Amino acid sequence: MHDIARPALEGTVAVRDGRRLSFAEYGSPRGAAIIWMHGTPGARRQIPVEARAYADTHGLRIIGVDRPGIGWSSPWLYDRIGDWTGDLELLLDALAIDTCRLIGLSGGGPYVLAAGAHLPERVHGVGVLGGVAPTRGPDAVDGGAVQLAVRLAPLLQVARVPLGVAITHGIRLVRPLAGPGLDLYAALQPPGDKNLLSRPEFKAMFLDDLLNGSRLQTSAPLNDLLLFTRDWGFAAADVSVPVRWWHGDDDHIVPFRHGQHLVARLPDATLKTIDGESHLGGLGIAEEVISTLMELGPRRARRPRSWPGS
Repeated sequence: MHDIARPALEGTVAVRDGRRLSFAEYGSPRGAAIIWMHGTPGARRQIPVEARAYADTHGLRIIGVDRPGIGWSSPWLYDRIGDWTGDLELLLDALAIDTCRLIGLSGGGPYVLAAGAHLPERVHGVGVLGGVAPTRGPDAVDGGAVQLAVRLAPLLQVARVPLGVAITHGIRLVRPLAGPGLDLYAALQPPGDKNLLSRPEFKAMFLDDLLNGSRLQTSAPLNDLLLFTRDWGFAAADVSVPVRWWHGDDDHIVPFRHGQHLVARLPDATLKTIDGESHLGGLGIAEEVISTLMELGPRRARRPRSWPGS
């Protein structure tokens, strides 16, 4: 098994309603910050080894964040995806980050777009890797695996908590079989994802993330699926920061046309086709993604808070 290094720093920060969000940090503690939002399912360590090495070499700071209900993040269901940016702002403050860039894979895509809509003064730019598109509102598009969540939304609403508990216990029982299980999953995927998951460093990263993130709880993926079926709390037109979108043209989970549809509706966005790649293709070009994002900005930092008598 390929060795996978632990994060340089791992912990939790206090957010709203007495909750906590957990994070894993890689690279330089004083570098320009990139917030990396995992897919569905996923957790804070779902960051390619290539991205971690690039951060070390170029003095960048990459921070993976657990969504509520995975890892050490307190269980919670937002009303809408846009609501999470209130927690993000507190996380940035706690980690002394004024401005940042964000990358979101698949189900992490809507979350980074929300940051671009609600925190434009703190976000230089957003990168989306095969991101999920809305299922409701003026930006909605049909088709894709997320439509199953739309049909199951009433069940998810009432059963997500017990389902999350059952999934957590199930993962604990099959931990010794996690490697062969990932191999079986890879064997059933299109060539792009199959090739990516056959690479030892990617397999090690996914297993490390899965087994650490799901050790305590696994409700976050179910929360994601439910939130994808709701209004996001912002429209594509509200995302005023630059967006760079990568999408595999053989994506079997989030259709390529979903990326085309949403990019056409974003005010400042470009779409890069990843030829012959499927859903995880963006993870295989981490250096390109990060270097492209680092060219965006800088945006104006926030003004310092003024205190009484100052």
